[in-house]
Amino acid sequence: MNRPAPVEITYECMRFLITHNPTNSQLVKFTEELKSFGVQTLVRVCDATYDKTPVEKEGIEVLVRFSVREIPG
Repeated sequence: MNRPAPVEITYECMRFLITHNPTNSQLVKFTEELKSFGVQTLVRVCDATYDKTPVEKEGIEVLVRFSVREIPG
């Protein structure tokens, strides 16, 4: 399955990289992509589809935040 390319957004002194939600089988390529953009912290804002341990072993901090389903509405 083809995934959309990452999109980088810059706002003042902050940089954000919007990416797809990878699976464990896509994790090596995904981690390489993150490193090529200089990502140091990854904020997961959707349901987990991969093990964060390999990402953390590459020196990228993974923060787990709420799922969209948890937003009251």
